Amino acid sequence: MRTRHILIALVATIAVVSAACTSSGTPDAPSTPASLELRIAPHFTVPTADGGEFSLAEHLASDGRPVFLNLWASWCFPCREEMPEIDRASHEFPEIVFIGVAVQDSRPDAEKFANEINVTYIIAFDDEDQVDDAYAPFGLPASYIISSDGVILERIFGKITEEDIAEKLREHFGL
Repeated sequence: MRTRHILIALVATIAVVSAACTSSGTPDAPSTPASLELRIAPHFTVPTADGGEFSLAEHLASDGRPVFLNLWASWCFPCREEMPEIDRASHEFPEIVFIGVAVQDSRPDAEKFANEINVTYIIAFDDEDQVDDAYAPFGLPASYIISSDGVILERIFGKITEEDIAEKLREHFGL
């Protein structure tokens, strides 16, 4: 008898959840895929490897160039492989600001890794987990293409190559 009640409750729960998921708005309302929805890039300020700091809000207000934001960690092997690719792309596209922010990592490990990999674009550290919390990547590496008006145009999860970056920047900015 108890099993029957549990089964009935489970079926009812599934029916309610299913109905809630399928009835959003009017039946004829067009749906926009999540990948096409505009999302304002969360602002952050992080310390950089050169002793300064990078503020996304200040950058967008004063410099105005789009941003290629890459989230990485010292323990992430695909990050190690892609960072030289990102560095080459940063030289090919000076009209884009490239920044790599160490997340989910200890500062000493991230600094050691950054010194080993020796890239020339901005390297920063998410000491207070503000970037990781705000951007919530689905694993690392994760990259975000942010327009000059602060909109995330694309989220890229997983390793990316110089050619992939060039293709995406041309697609979004006509470069």
